Amino acid sequence: MDSRFRGVIPPVATALTADGKLDKESYARSINRMIDAGVHGLFVLGSSGEVAFSADERRREIIEAAVEIIDHRVPLMIGCIDTETNRVIEHARQAKELGADAIVATAPFYALGGQAEIERHFRLIHEAVDLPLFAYDIPVCVHTKLAGDMLVRLGLDGVLAGVKDSSNDDVSFRFLVDANEEAGHPLVLLTGQEVVVDGAYMAGADGSVPGLANVEASGYVRMWDAYQAGDWETVRKEQDVLAHLMRIVLVPEGVQGFGKGVGGFKTAMALLGVFDTNQMPDPVLPLKGENVKRVAQILREVGLNPVVSEEVVSESAQIRSL
Repeated sequence: MDSRFRGVIPPVATALTADGKLDKESYARSINRMIDAGVHGLFVLGSSGEVAFSADERRREIIEAAVEIIDHRVPLMIGCIDTETNRVIEHARQAKELGADAIVATAPFYALGGQAEIERHFRLIHEAVDLPLFAYDIPVCVHTKLAGDMLVRLGLDGVLAGVKDSSNDDVSFRFLVDANEEAGHPLVLLTGQEVVVDGAYMAGADGSVPGLANVEASGYVRMWDAYQAGDWETVRKEQDVLAHLMRIVLVPEGVQGFGKGVGGFKTAMALLGVFDTNQMPDPVLPLKGENVKRVAQILREVGLNPVVSEEVVSESAQIRSL
């Protein structure tokens, strides 16, 4: 197991200016804030990082900014996510060129295959790019669940360094942890959950990749430290607060999917003065009006008092005309 990739490794949200460009100043403020909180690594161009909304030029821009800001202070994982193997390999080669410490890839999507094709997909990426490779299990987006026996086999063969599990299937994750342990722990197993990280740690997870850490990383770091110390009461207490905070993605009304989830994160970050706007990538609209107020109320309930008014955040992002 590659011990560099244990602990809290947030998937970095991408800061945008009001007109949709990369906001490097806000991006640096967010990354530095998480590193100062004690995170153990960062994951750029994941789902929270808008990889699916980013053309090749934007992906390069985001990676270059992240590499410069992080400056080797923590390991950097970069998402190389695309519809088919050769495109993923192109992204992975660029990520290595620009300074990635590890790469992360999903199963192929759109032209869906079976487990045999998925296994070959990961083997071909590994052959093409000499970097630790993490499988990203996110069936809600790619419509395929990664089989646990295949993942362990790829770990034993040295193809995969680990798995980021965002399947929301806690039973499957527990079985994967058990199988990985029986095989000698070849894989680093990271939960992509925010709300049941405590349960993943009880099962034996090697860390977490919580999008909510963009808003509040210190609680996840304290939870990890308590897990390492065997202090399960503190683990539970920290998770209770973070579970309440996660309601920022539930309270917006009239919004669905990415706009509700990452939109809730970005709105909270704008209210806390981390991002200058809560701008979203097209075609997703930023949260406005009452939805911003609902997010602000959840922040107050967990003791994170906004420093920017709801009205300012509501007006900070543009809705571009069709």
